[in-house]
Amino acid sequence: TKHIIKNILWTTAKNFTVERGRQQIEELISTWDIHESWLHHSEFLEEEELKDSKRYHYRACWGIPTRRKPIPQATASVYFVIVISKFKPDTTPVEVFYRLESSRLIRRPEQCQFREKWLKDIIENKTACTERL
Repeated sequence: TKHIIKNILWTTAKNFTVERGRQQIEELISTWDIHESWLHHSEFLEEEELKDSKRYHYRACWGIPTRRKPIPQATASVYFVIVISKFKPDTTPVEVFYRLESSRLIRRPEQCQFREKWLKDIIENKTACTERL
């Protein structure tokens, strides 16, 4: 069966603000098929000025708190970049990319559906590493 990739309508460059970017990342995350036991917070990290664009960096940090361990032993981060081109019209939607903390692979929300397994794998690897120490 073909999976439908869920995405959102991204704001235009002229309507972009740092807070609007964070809100839209939250909107994108809400389309992901992730169990309700996962909790996250998102934050703006930095603005980067390049020759051809401005890049806005964000992070969403994920964990599964429990009654016995309200502060998770390990977390998994997803890093987002919102790109505003200096050459395209300001009515063009911003471009969005994300990557997992354990990976150098850069993904686009419109091309790849997020998988909960990726978060589980990061946390399992961290837990296994901690136990070995």
